[in-house]
Amino acid sequence: MFNTLQMLIEPTLETICMTIVSTIFALILGFPVGTLLCVTSAGNLIPNATLNSVLGRVVNVLRSFPFIILMIVIFPLSRLIVGTSIGTAATIVSLSFAATPFIARIIESALKETSSELIQAAKAMGSTNAQIVFKVIIPESCPAIVSGITLMIITIIGYSAMAGAIGGGGLGDLAIRYGYQRFRMDIMIWAVSIIVIMVELVQFLGDKIVDKIMIKRGMR
Repeated sequence: MFNTLQMLIEPTLETICMTIVSTIFALILGFPVGTLLCVTSAGNLIPNATLNSVLGRVVNVLRSFPFIILMIVIFPLSRLIVGTSIGTAATIVSLSFAATPFIARIIESALKETSSELIQAAKAMGSTNAQIVFKVIIPESCPAIVSGITLMIITIIGYSAMAGAIGGGGLGDLAIRYGYQRFRMDIMIWAVSIIVIMVELVQFLGDKIVDKIMIKRGMR
């Protein structure tokens, strides 16, 4: 039992590291793209059909790639950035790029929930487009943004487990190498259980944050 727990510590920390770092990079890359998709859509702040269409198609193409295939395609980039195409660091690169288009669509959808009357009121008071985006649209969309990011983190946890199939490290790698290939069912059960606990914890924290925002606004 003690040996089993020792085997689980490092892969668990690797999965947590991959999830946190990948989420941060995906947000850095995807948030501006999602915001741009929102503000350039028809009837929004700076409508631009051409830019919106091109950007939307790029995002859709990237979203259509199955993660395992995308990870293999990104191998050369991972090797260029971190010096290897396997392991935790390489998986972070793949996860970041895989999550970016999903984050972009999540942010776009969340921002579009802002009331048009509220935007018009901000315009009437002389607010610039940048002020409307950062002081009106994004703050008003916080509950939807948090819910979307919660969903994305859970998806990244699942992706990190799949990455174990091609040497990505973490709990997925442990479950495949020891649980499946060496017929250690106890390792498999532990690995899956830890992933489930992670997902439940992320969902719980996400829901709590949304509840606090809604209560603060007097909406609950």
